Amino acid sequence: MRSTDTLILGAGQAGLAASRCLTDRGHDHVVLERAQIGQRWRTGVWDSLHLLTPNWLNALPGRPYRGPDPDGFAAAGEFADHLVDYARSSGAPVVEQAPVKRLDRRGGRFEVTTDAGVWRSGTVIIATGWCDRPAVPALATGLAAGIHQVTPDEYRNPGALPSGGVLVVGASATGVQIADELAAAGREVTIAVGRHTRLPRTYRGRDIYWWLQRLGHLDKTIDEMPDRALARREPSAQLVGRPDRRAVDLSTLQAAGVRLVGRVIAADGFRVRLAPDLAATMAAAEARLRRLLGRIDEVAGTHPDVRQRPATVPHSKSELDLRTAGITTVVWATGHRRSYPWLTLPGVLDRHGEIRQHRGHTPLPGLYVLGQRFQHRRGSHLIGGVGRDAAAVADHVTGGRTGPWIPRTTS
Repeated sequence: MRSTDTLILGAGQAGLAASRCLTDRGHDHVVLERAQIGQRWRTGVWDSLHLLTPNWLNALPGRPYRGPDPDGFAAAGEFADHLVDYARSSGAPVVEQAPVKRLDRRGGRFEVTTDAGVWRSGTVIIATGWCDRPAVPALATGLAAGIHQVTPDEYRNPGALPSGGVLVVGASATGVQIADELAAAGREVTIAVGRHTRLPRTYRGRDIYWWLQRLGHLDKTIDEMPDRALARREPSAQLVGRPDRRAVDLSTLQAAGVRLVGRVIAADGFRVRLAPDLAATMAAAEARLRRLLGRIDEVAGTHPDVRQRPATVPHSKSELDLRTAGITTVVWATGHRRSYPWLTLPGVLDRHGEIRQHRGHTPLPGLYVLGQRFQHRRGSHLIGGVGRDAAAVADHVTGGRTGPWIPRTTS
């Protein structure tokens, strides 16, 4: 059994940000990673995926962006390589191939059992990420066996899917990007539209994230939100990171021949039942967009800029016959859930299986979490937002200590 002061679970951006902050404070720690550094950015994404946030926004503690393309969007694999270099630059004590099997508390200390051995520590920081596992609705089991079903972490490219039409379920960032790619490849695509956030890639010559930062939108705290649970379920924006800074939303998909239908609410064989709220859903997204752009216009102090026209609301359908429509594949772009089968400590998980936390503090003293959506600020789950949360947690863990860090491991 090995011992350290703090164990960090996960070597993605959140875990490595925490490691850098603890290193800067002279605090002994170890990072346990289930596979390799940045693993999810390598194996859990499709081939063409780029980050949705521009490079200038993706700074990590001690590592501002100084590259040649601040307004560009890194490819997923490129960002994974960046995390490896980031870990190496700070000497992060990462133990790879160490998936956690159990987290216990014995004698006032935590005990973490992994495939690479058992560790004990005074504190633990859970940094396993918000986008842990695809959230596929239970109704998916009602589809006919002849329909190929795939989640975004399994999807790679249009050529890897069976021939025929594709139903993409979900119209947030992942859904619209996959639908856009499939349509560009000549596939017949239908997208089932639920609650979504419509944003332009650029507005008034600036990236939308430049405006969101200037408005203080990303700095809004969870305590300022009227409904915290709803705030943490905000859908990701309909954006794509491309060199040409092209927009992708329901209107661009519609122009590319993608058919819009309502939410999927039931499935029976080849028949899919649809919700009747497509018009209301699209109108609500449009209203939120107009309010945001209105605030930007006020800040800019000039007349409104050209705004992209919304998609045309199609005639509402109550049912979709997949066989008649020629649809052979369903892509479930329905978000993610968190899974903590190894976390059985009492009082930490709520009734939905989510970690109970406030600003990274769980109800169990010494147990922290990072990388949660709206952990403290709206931008907490963004690559460039996790650093402030990591610093706050590191300050609490160390009592604000600073100084040189010397790795220490005892058997």
